Parts: sequence; structure tokens; C-alpha cells
Amino acid sequence: MKKKTDKKNNPDKTKKTDKDPFQSLVAIMERLRSEKGCPWDREQTRESLKPYLIEETYEVLEALDKDEPEKIKEELGDLLFQILFHAQVAREQGEFDINDVITSNIEKMIHRHPHVFADKSVSSSKEVLVNWEEIKKNETKNRHRKSILDGVPAPLPALLKAHRIQEKAARVGFDWDDIKDVISKVDEELGELKKAVSEKNKKHIEEEIGDLIFAVVNLSRFVKVNPEEALRKCIDKFKKRFNQIETELSKNGKKLKDTSLEDMDEIWNRAKKKKNS
Repeated sequence: MKKKTDKKNNPDKTKKTDKDPFQSLVAIMERLRSEKGCPWDREQTRESLKPYLIEETYEVLEALDKDEPEKIKEELGDLLFQILFHAQVAREQGEFDINDVITSNIEKMIHRHPHVFADKSVSSSKEVLVNWEEIKKNETKNRHRKSILDGVPAPLPALLKAHRIQEKAARVGFDWDDIKDVISKVDEELGELKKAVSEKNKKHIEEEIGDLIFAVVNLSRFVKVNPEEALRKCIDKFKKRFNQIETELSKNGKKLKDTSLEDMDEIWNRAKKKKNS
């Protein structure tokens, strides 16, 4: 005779069947942080968790670049777990929990989309963004801000930060009308950099390099290209081509330090042609 399963003696199974996946993950987080949980997880603080939050975010970006659904799913899960981790730390300190996080976000999204959840009318996505900034500026928590640019997080990577600042300025009309003007600005900044280099003024050179990069970021925004993404892909391309130089030299029993720039350039150009063929 088959013995019936006693749910009271099988709590883990009960949790899996009675809870939805999200609540099960919340329960796992609580268990890991409990006195009978994992020593490493229990030791973590907001400060110690910061690098992992950043790392998981970039792993999501890498998975998106590769367009691998299974990898994207996995990395989004890892990122979600970091969010739950921070929410659990806050809960233990009596501040808020994950449900408060979700409720707050629901309220914010409804409030900032009056064209969807209320009777506000918009004619374009550009108008949506203008309204978004206006609504955001008037929210109680943001009334201390003196500029619309104050909402850009200070720790953002410089390239992405430049892009976000320019986006916000553009939403209120501070923008070029024609791409020709944007390109002319890039040319102007390049000319000023060349002059600074000829003068050998290091401080001036640094300033002009910053101006040139900022102008290029503006150009990328104007043509709807994310500069951070573009640069990351460029770096990946450079790495692949440089690896081909190393591989080919290794096959021929040569080392980088003993190879001329001309020979390395020749291999580089072959790799480039192969990619474009």
C-alpha cells in the first residue's frame, strides 16, 4: 500500500506548491539571511553588495548583446536576486520590503503615464518624455532639485552620463535642429584639440579631449545610437582582431614583442577584410 505524503513533514514541498515563483524566491532570500542560513549571505551589507549589483547589470547587457534568450533569462534572474537582496536588508532594518518596492513603482508608473491611465493626450513619444520630466520635477521628492539635470545619477559611467544629460537637455528644447550642425561641432572640437596638442598644454589637451568626446556623444544621440553600447561593441571588435594577431603570430612561432608594427597591421587588415567580405 502506497503511503500518503504528510505535508506537515514535508515543508519544502509545501512551499513549492503553495507559493508562486516570485514568493518562492523571496522565501529563499529570507532563508539565506536567517540564523540558519548561509554565513556569506548573512554577512553582506548594502556597501558590500554594490559591486555585485553592477556586475549583474553588465552581465545582463552582455547577454542582450549576444541575443541569447536562455542567457538573458538567467542573467535577469541574477539581477532580480540582487534587488531582492537589497530589499531584504532594508526589511531587516525596518525600512521597507520588496512589496513596498513594487507598490511604490506601480504608483509611480501610473502617475507618470497620465496619457495611459488618465485623460491626458499626447501626440508623440517626444511629448511623452517632456511630460515625464515635468511630472517628475513636480513630485515632492524631487522639488529640492534646481535643475532637470540633477536627476542623472552621479556614479554613471562618464559616457552614459553625458548621453543622459544631453537627452534631458534636449527634452526641453536645448538641442540642434540639423545633424550638419552637430557634425560641424565635432569638427570644431577636433580642431581645438589639434591646436592644444601643438601647444603641448596638458591641461588644455585634457579639456579639449573632453569637449570632443562630449560632442561625439551628442552626435551619437542625434542619430539615435547609444554611445556606451557603440564603444563596448568597438572594444569587443578590437579584442577579437587583436586576438587574431596573437593567434597568427603564435602559429608561426613569433611573439608580439619581436613583431614590427607593419607586420601586425598586415594581419589586422586581413582580419578586417575577412570580417567585411
